[in-house]
Amino acid sequence: MPRSKRLKRPYQPRYNRDCFGELIQIDGSYHDWFEGRSAKCCLLVYLDDATRKLLHLRFCETETTFDYILSPESTLNNTASLWPFIYSDKHSVFRVNQKSSQDSKITQFGRILNELKIDIIFANSPQAKGRVERANRTLQDRLIKEMRLEGISSIAKANAWLPCFIEQFNQKFAKCARNS
Repeated sequence: MPRSKRLKRPYQPRYNRDCFGELIQIDGSYHDWFEGRSAKCCLLVYLDDATRKLLHLRFCETETTFDYILSPESTLNNTASLWPFIYSDKHSVFRVNQKSSQDSKITQFGRILNELKIDIIFANSPQAKGRVERANRTLQDRLIKEMRLEGISSIAKANAWLPCFIEQFNQKFAKCARNS
């Protein structure tokens, strides 16, 4: 049967977690964030699953282990005890994707999470981590416009301004957790 004639598989939606900090979704989004005023870059997004609050945003040139480690440093120091799980894709920052002769199947980022007693869950598809993917799509619209209005055209200026944006965004769009 041709692919176009096949019925689409229905997917059971994954419900939000009950408590703030119970599951954190992370993702990197490559885009022309500065609309040609600067080079294309990546936005790292940390999103709480229960409340849909943006916990951390950071612009970087590429999606690397160093950037993921550096990103939540202040957030982790304040709230790491709340985060039992991080939900991510199967990017090589989070998971060893190649077969190797080494016994170690854990990345540097994974070692840090182990020390903090945080488990990482890997999504099998982009749809599985839909909340952070939808947040990326929203940010690709709203964040770009806000930065244009603020006259921001560099990664350094944008990273300095992002905490203000996160606060405004969360006041407008964050939901209450089912269990406080």
